[in-house]
Amino acid sequence: MKKLENIRELKENPVKLISDDWALLSAGEAGKWNGMTVSWGGIGELWGKDVVFVFVRPQRYTKEFIDASDYFTLSFFDGEYKQALRICGRKSGRDCDKMQLAGLTGVFDGDAVYPAEARLVIKCKKIAVQKLDNSGFIDKDIEENYANGDYHYVYVGEIKEILQA
Repeated sequence: MKKLENIRELKENPVKLISDDWALLSAGEAGKWNGMTVSWGGIGELWGKDVVFVFVRPQRYTKEFIDASDYFTLSFFDGEYKQALRICGRKSGRDCDKMQLAGLTGVFDGDAVYPAEARLVIKCKKIAVQKLDNSGFIDKDIEENYANGDYHYVYVGEIKEILQA
């Protein structure tokens, strides 16, 4: 993979990447890592930094890894990995080795982990986390996403490195 110097060099639409193609959000260390499929999030600028922001429900196993790590990655794949991303979105790493089940191999890169099969990896340093709650919802229809009251945590990561196949 080659390293891009800046996220602005990315020639792909970030909304399409996250919403349509999906991403794998990963964290952990050598021998113990987990990832989950995400289709909510974004890439932009916040606090004078290039950032990504992702949303994780409190019951997700991956949340434990993100909370324990200083870094996380967002990885994007070619279309033939859509089934692998479905597995990573539906299975819990608490119950099985879903990375093996999905056919994904971890690459441990300093403080971050990502799947070797990814075609694009955004390595991020965690700089903020905040739990959502309905007190900030102006559009009350948003509450329909939280029938169980399991409001997402929003993680903001400063983009530290972009790797592209």
